[in-house]
Amino acid sequence: MFESHGDAESRPRDLEPELLQTLERQKSEEIARQRLFSRIDTKLKVVVRPANSSQLLEFKVQGLTADISRGGTRLILPLPLGVGDVYRLEFDTTEHKLPLVFGRCLRCRLLREDAFEVGVQFFAQIELPPSLFGESNDLLS
Repeated sequence: MFESHGDAESRPRDLEPELLQTLERQKSEEIARQRLFSRIDTKLKVVVRPANSSQLLEFKVQGLTADISRGGTRLILPLPLGVGDVYRLEFDTTEHKLPLVFGRCLRCRLLREDAFEVGVQFFAQIELPPSLFGESNDLLS
């Protein structure tokens, strides 16, 4: 029924060093080292919508930032986003003047039934307002 290949058992062993290197690159410490910009822990209101104008009114979710940098943000949302999809992020500008940004969802993971952690990389770097520096909000407060 199944064809037997004589060297099939040796192939996984040949890949082991390569797989281990890939796993090591995926550690959170390694990912943090590869970041271009430092992150600022802050809790800002954000509205996320699809970036495509024809779908703009089909989906809207409100959430909070966990942190932000010039190149991206980590969001806490009540609904998941599609990894690889492009979104429009509108930050609440009452406290901090942040621009409307477009970014790609790089990851989305379940925190609990009603909360998802989402990593978004911006397409263009943004300037962070000075009012964000020196402020650190506790997400659990």
